[in-house]
Amino acid sequence: MSPADPADPVTVSIHRVVSPERVPEVTAWVQDGVNLANRWPGFLGSGWIRAAEGSGDWYMLYRFADAGRLAAWEQSDERSAWLARGTGLVEEQRVQRRTGIEGWFDAPARQDQPSGPPLLPAPPRWKQATVIWLAFFPVNLTFTWLFALAVPAFATWPLPLRVLVTTVVLTPIMSYWVLPWMTGRLSGWLHRATKPG
Repeated sequence: MSPADPADPVTVSIHRVVSPERVPEVTAWVQDGVNLANRWPGFLGSGWIRAAEGSGDWYMLYRFADAGRLAAWEQSDERSAWLARGTGLVEEQRVQRRTGIEGWFDAPARQDQPSGPPLLPAPPRWKQATVIWLAFFPVNLTFTWLFALAVPAFATWPLPLRVLVTTVVLTPIMSYWVLPWMTGRLSGWLHRATKPG
């Protein structure tokens, strides 16, 4: 796996264990942390869910615009003070950071209520590659054809310039619209467990 770009958004998921009798205190503590993070530069959102009714397993998620602003938040005195107030309320089990292309393949989350980290692992790389190709090929083909009709001289441009124009136009279209739409349509297949050979 190639190293993540420091400018990529970073999602942090945390598994914490909470005593059932402390749920009201923990809920208030979590909300205090969300309110604090909401004022921090680069903060993109957060949420939490419990594994099941009555479960002590809580999954908390937060996202920052890039690794630098995440590090500033995680090393801040404000966050340290907030974590100190949670001592004895929760027990941290696992912390995971995700960046880059895997974010396109996270299990869908509802936007109208807090949500926890994906409960499914990222799909195998071959499935990710298949979805990217299925999304990119028709969009690239259509764009190239339409652009060539609109600008007949396009076919005579130097190859690097044609590729530059195509990628500059299609990268945001793919990232913001086509890939989210495609992964939503193929979510069942992407996250279906592969049977052992």
